[in-house]
Amino acid sequence: MDKATNHTNTQAIINVGIVGGAGYTGGELIRLLINHPQVKIQFIHSKSNAGEPVYKVHNDLLGDTDLIFASELSTDIDVLFLCVGHGDANKFLQANIIPNHIKIIDLSQDFRLLPNAGAIAGKEFIYGLPELNKTAIQSANNIANPGCFATAIQLGLLPLAKTGNLNEVYTTGITGSTGAGQGLSSTSHFSWRANNISAYKTLQHQHLHEIRQSLHQVSGQSLQTDELINFVPWRGDFTRGIYVTSLTKSRLSFDAVIDLFQSFYADAAFTHVSETMIDLKQVVNTNKCLIHIEKQGNKIAIHSAIDNLLKGASGQAVQNMNLLFGFNEYTGLRLKANYF
Repeated sequence: MDKATNHTNTQAIINVGIVGGAGYTGGELIRLLINHPQVKIQFIHSKSNAGEPVYKVHNDLLGDTDLIFASELSTDIDVLFLCVGHGDANKFLQANIIPNHIKIIDLSQDFRLLPNAGAIAGKEFIYGLPELNKTAIQSANNIANPGCFATAIQLGLLPLAKTGNLNEVYTTGITGSTGAGQGLSSTSHFSWRANNISAYKTLQHQHLHEIRQSLHQVSGQSLQTDELINFVPWRGDFTRGIYVTSLTKSRLSFDAVIDLFQSFYADAAFTHVSETMIDLKQVVNTNKCLIHIEKQGNKIAIHSAIDNLLKGASGQAVQNMNLLFGFNEYTGLRLKANYF
């Protein structure tokens, strides 16, 4: 039985525009939207690929779409997705007048943090983590889509934070090479990444800020200190997915912890608490977050896994679009993991 209980709008067809459609998140978004039963893509903007068929850049879409990359924007849309680099979404909205009737879903980090969430031309952005802000998202005009690591880590910690049971956390997370974007870098090309694992941005990853902001929101307490979340991200020898383990202390019984998580996510469409150990393969190519909890003595290990390009980016963006327009959250997102 579906956990999503929001009203389903079965009649409307919404018109969509995409800015920055040539990267990984843009490609995943196009893949989802051309198969979404209530979406018509009006344009996919890309300066560097204008006039080229979309499948020339995203080869996996050959035979699925004849859309052409556009050089011009159109205001004949209902929602605009910004799949541009960090800092570029802010610049885009400063350089282009987007009418207020167009809803904006930004996949960069530009509007995730207060006070920047309402900094551009009076456009207020709601932080788009449905498990935290579902009601606010449903009535919002603009959405700041969460970061990938931030999504996986927060979903493993929010139930404890809400009940005042979150203590200092030590988190390690590993991500696939697509998390670094499509541009070639010294740490993303095959000969370096293959057969290799390395840590980066130790204790200073940019997603820590939004994690602290959400934990503060759900708990109502000041959780902004650097000492609360200790995060070490790793680069993994695979293309997509994020697997996170967060370790903290708690005097709660194991059954009490499980009850907290199951209650918190009882109505969550895509976040599920697993009784058995989870694998990355269970979530790749889906919009799911799977969580598994272990407890030894007073220590809790919380494992969470997502696809960084879907629940960590484009899939969550479509989930937010569904909420904005009154569609069932699952629409266009009933995806099966590539388990074998």
